[in-house]
Amino acid sequence: MMENRIKVEIPTSVLAKSIGKKIAILIFFIMILTITYVPIVVIVLTSFSTHTSGYQMPGVTTKWYGMLITNKTLFKSIVFTLEITILSTIISTIFGTFSAIGINALSRKRKKQMIMLNNVPILNADIVTAAFLLLIFQVISIVLQVNLIAQYGKLTTLIAHVLFSTPYVVLSVLPKLSKDNDLFDAALDLGCSPREALDKVILPNIKTGIFSGALLAFTMSIDDFIITYFVSGSQQNFSTWLYGNLKQQRNGQWNQACAYNTILMLITFVGIIVYQIIKNRKKEERK
Repeated sequence: MMENRIKVEIPTSVLAKSIGKKIAILIFFIMILTITYVPIVVIVLTSFSTHTSGYQMPGVTTKWYGMLITNKTLFKSIVFTLEITILSTIISTIFGTFSAIGINALSRKRKKQMIMLNNVPILNADIVTAAFLLLIFQVISIVLQVNLIAQYGKLTTLIAHVLFSTPYVVLSVLPKLSKDNDLFDAALDLGCSPREALDKVILPNIKTGIFSGALLAFTMSIDDFIITYFVSGSQQNFSTWLYGNLKQQRNGQWNQACAYNTILMLITFVGIIVYQIIKNRKKEERK
């Protein structure tokens, strides 16, 4: 028997609306990509431009990349940025991870209270946090009779970066702990000591949250301007150096800044690609 097939014609108005929606979504998608990636392309092109204003490209050069090292002020600011970022990321990741483990072990009421306290620095405006830290360091300076920020700018900057980065690590780790609240007790019941339960069960189980928190801490620290500006004294990270030299277009200051940003973007893209490759390989091995 032959099956009877009924052909249903789609009304022209419905078809037109469907095509219109697809076109609108495509235009919106193109606009988002343009807004996101055009500035990146401009920065990359500026880093190779021979024009010191950074808005024209009469020729191509790579000298700005070499000046990242020869420009002593810029080089010091880059080194200072990387030192503070790496140290603050490590310290805040450790503090945030163990703080999250401690918060997760509290009763439900206490846990909510601690999470609320943890969220206060995140919700605060950077200028409020910066002014608060400046006030604290000034009070300590009066007590110790030492200009803490002027003499220990690197230390005060590190402390400030750890303080505002740690809450982000806590927020990244806590959801991973909440999924398996009984793991620690189960490990103890199976004969593990508290330290073994932490090292062999808890930390491996929340490693993705720790990694996410570390990435957030790194991102927050490496491009911070307002808090660093208040507490770094005579020390400069890249953001404060850029602010001080933004209007000085001579000697290719802007081009050098774009060269530094281009290197950071390249490292970021390579890191993402390598991470995805490793992740895909692990999935294939499990299969």
